[in-house]
Amino acid sequence: MLPYLRLELMRLLRDRRFLAFTTVMPIAYYLLFTSIGSSAGSAAWSVYFMVGMAGFGALAGAVSAGGGLATDRSIGWLRQLRITPLPSSQVVAAKVSANMVAILPALVLVCVAAAGVHGVRLAAWQWVALVGLLWAGALPFALLGLAIGYLASPLSTGPLMGFGMFGLSLLGGMWFPVTTFPGVMQTISHVAPTYHYANLSWNVAFGQAPAVSDAAVLVAWAALFAIIAMLGYRRTSRAW
Repeated sequence: MLPYLRLELMRLLRDRRFLAFTTVMPIAYYLLFTSIGSSAGSAAWSVYFMVGMAGFGALAGAVSAGGGLATDRSIGWLRQLRITPLPSSQVVAAKVSANMVAILPALVLVCVAAAGVHGVRLAAWQWVALVGLLWAGALPFALLGLAIGYLASPLSTGPLMGFGMFGLSLLGGMWFPVTTFPGVMQTISHVAPTYHYANLSWNVAFGQAPAVSDAAVLVAWAALFAIIAMLGYRRTSRAW
């Protein structure tokens, strides 16, 4: 499995669109949105949006696992892999693992930009916990990406991934605090997996303990995405 994992990781690192969505774009948005408007220069906003954009980069990278999967399905690459000794479960695991490894630079670089440009200062344990939670918490969205990759056509994968990246991150308050949303939108936001994903690290960044309820909701969403991805895998396997 390790040689195939290296292959998938190299494919990602050579993909300029992947790097733009997961690394360049979150940093650019962070620097832009923390430099304009009434909140520009605010220490609290710099920390809040740092978590939001680092999480957005990780979310984008995790969900994009579905794009590679849909492409491999359309060109017959997955069918070719089925005749090799490599089990299908390891193929999928390698794809998810490669995306999880590849999102780490986005998390670290957004934090570096926040510290270097806006002087964000956190304790060492906060930096480690913040990055660790954002990284581990992105796994459910990699499962969502797999579900999209198995169930959607190559043409519809892009729009669905776009909603997954931008729609869910906006709904979860990663671009603007959910307190600025209308009442109904706030209620919906508190159900969204992205809100609980980011809230784990917002708590850490502002000196509080991560909420067990946030982790529990995220695990529940991960289980749902895993079931959908499994059903999609079985349907695709029958088609092969």
